[in-house]
Amino acid sequence: MHEILQERARATRRSLLEAAACLFAQQGYAGTSVNDISARSGRTSGSVYFHYASKEGIALAVVQDGFAAWPGLVTRYGDQSVPPLERLVALSHEIARALAEDSLTRAGARLWAERHTINVDLPDPFVLWTTAATRLLAQARAGGHLAAGVRPAPTARTLVRAFFGFCTLTEALEGPAALTGRLSEWWQLILPSLRHEPRPGQTPARSSPDIRPSCGDPSTEPLVPLQTAGDKADPPAHAGAWLMERPGSPPLTAHVDHS
Repeated sequence: MHEILQERARATRRSLLEAAACLFAQQGYAGTSVNDISARSGRTSGSVYFHYASKEGIALAVVQDGFAAWPGLVTRYGDQSVPPLERLVALSHEIARALAEDSLTRAGARLWAERHTINVDLPDPFVLWTTAATRLLAQARAGGHLAAGVRPAPTARTLVRAFFGFCTLTEALEGPAALTGRLSEWWQLILPSLRHEPRPGQTPARSSPDIRPSCGDPSTEPLVPLQTAGDKADPPAHAGAWLMERPGSPPLTAHVDHS
C-alpha cells in the first residue's frame, strides 16, 4: 500500500512539473499562477501546495529536473571514435532541438532569463554546457585538430554564451522551428576559426566521401544541408561532419585526452 501511495505521489509531482514547464515556457514566470498550473495539470491547488511550497519552488524544480537529463545527454556524445569537433557540433544540435521542442528545457531557459523576477536562486544552466564544450575542445587540441592559439576553456565559455544568445534571438525572430537550419549556418562561420589547417602540401589522412554531397564539385558544394524553418528532420548521426570535412581539411581521427 505504501508503495502504491508513493507511486501516486510521483505521478502527481510529474504531472504538476510538466504542466508548470509548459506554462512557464509559454507565458513566463510572472504570467503563470498556481491556479493556472492546477488547471493545466487537472490537480487541485491544494495538491500543488502539498508537493511544492510555493510557485518559486515549482520553478526551481523545473530547472533542476531539466538539469537531471544533462549527464545522459553528454554521455551520448562521449564516443571517442568520433572526432571531438564533430561531437561538439552534434551536441549543439541536440541542445538546440531541446530548446525548440522540449518543454522542460524551454522553461528552464526562460526562467533563467527571468531569474531576477523569481525569489529563489536558480542554478546556472551554463556551467555544465561550458564544461562539456571545454572537454571536447581540449580533446580536439590534444589530437591536433584545434587551431593554434585557441584555448579550450575561454573558447568554450564564449561559444556557449554566443550559442545561447544566437538561439534566443533566432527563436524570437523566426520561431523555434528555424533553429536547426540557422545553427548550421552559425557553425559554418565559427568552425574555420577553431579548426587547425594543414600545412601546405600536407595531405589529410582520411577522406569521408559518404558525408559529402554525392554529386557536383565537392569544393563548391554547401558544407551542410541547410534546413528551412519548416524542416522537421533530425540532424544526421554524423552532424558536424559535412561542416568539417572537405578537400584540404585536416584529418579528424579521434585522439581523446581526458587530462
